[in-house]
Amino acid sequence: MKTYSADFAWLSEGWCADSRIAVVDGAFAPVEDDTRNAPFERIGRFVLPGMPNLHSHAFQRAMAGLAETRTNPQDSFWSWRETMYAFAGRVGPDALRAIAAQLYVEMLKAGYTHVCEFHYLHHRPDGKPYADIAQMSLAIIEAAREAGIGLTLLPVLYMTGGFDGRPLSERQRRFGFDVDGYLRLVESLRKQEDSTLRVGIALHSLRAVPPDALDEALDSGLADGPIHIHIAEQTAEVDECLATRGARPVEWLLDNADVDARWCLVHATHMTPEETQRLAESGAVAGLCPTTEANLGDGLFPLQAYRDAGGTLGIGSDSHISVSPVEELRWLEYGQRLMARQRNIAVSESSASVGENLWGDALFGGGQASGLDISAIEAGARADLIVLDDIAPLLAARDADTALDTFLFAGNANLVRDVMVNGAWVVRERRHRDEERIAARYRQTVAALGQGG
Repeated sequence: MKTYSADFAWLSEGWCADSRIAVVDGAFAPVEDDTRNAPFERIGRFVLPGMPNLHSHAFQRAMAGLAETRTNPQDSFWSWRETMYAFAGRVGPDALRAIAAQLYVEMLKAGYTHVCEFHYLHHRPDGKPYADIAQMSLAIIEAAREAGIGLTLLPVLYMTGGFDGRPLSERQRRFGFDVDGYLRLVESLRKQEDSTLRVGIALHSLRAVPPDALDEALDSGLADGPIHIHIAEQTAEVDECLATRGARPVEWLLDNADVDARWCLVHATHMTPEETQRLAESGAVAGLCPTTEANLGDGLFPLQAYRDAGGTLGIGSDSHISVSPVEELRWLEYGQRLMARQRNIAVSESSASVGENLWGDALFGGGQASGLDISAIEAGARADLIVLDDIAPLLAARDADTALDTFLFAGNANLVRDVMVNGAWVVRERRHRDEERIAARYRQTVAALGQGG
């Protein structure tokens, strides 16, 4: 057993002063009465559970910044997607591992301790499978273990190029699987599971998975854990779904699948009030990625109505134009302020602190979407935590009532000093245990890939 103390720790009931934390075999353990007064290692003034990142496309980290030049007067998500496809076509297993490991180091240093990887780079760029169909997935697992971050791997079922069932384009061919091959992949990857790895399933989107295939995947017996899907990210997607299926995407999914707490609906940006209410009542997680949604011009999620209806939400960094839970939560709130022309939107009857509400919401929803017990400092949960910097000027004269609001809304300095995952310190004094080697390999990899689209 390792024992620690903190001036303030964010526990299930909120901030608790003079907290004692015990860790055994990678999990938090009860602090027994007879050891409560024994010496504990003080780790900091403010200690928080690590944040789960519920939506990631790791390879896109290496193209961040390369799609910010106008190529079309009507630049949009759809033109960005072509740039992304061209870049994805150059990424093989070794490059993917190098990119993902660098990304995961950056996540850890920012305060993410677990990532849900929505992974669809399955095959060679020409669509032919690798000798081991799991080779690209294994590169992600190896990168996560190398960096020391927890991982929910979500292999993606991707079959068609649109709601009309058209074949995948040349650039999409490496994403494709039939249902049988896909389920074999998931089943093989589940043999890798341990305390830091969970394997769920992902349906790329309603436009990429026909209804009969969706039913087959959900009825396979492998849908017993996390189920993630992109949905209603763009208005064009909503219009096409209405035209072909007679219903909006969220509406159609709720009418045709048993959507419950296993599910994470990523983006869910464009919903009617009725869809918003129904999604909240389903118990599913709305997976929000505010910096990517802003970067792609997606739109704004109906946050206030969804929270008022009791909806569960979490955050992800998606395309990684930003790798910071602070920035995701900050811009989640700021988007609502701009839309409502008011301040302090994400509050509740139990707390008027925007920071406490957003951090607590994202912890709970991120843990649920991950399929693991990782979102609280409590006995039995995996021992993931972050320690804020005691001497950071931004935290001067702050107490527990203002610490989270300051963390999320004051300045741009990263206030995360130390990070623990599964009971092991992976970041100490702002440095990752292996960041120099991982960064050097990343630089070599990106130089070899080049910048061309």
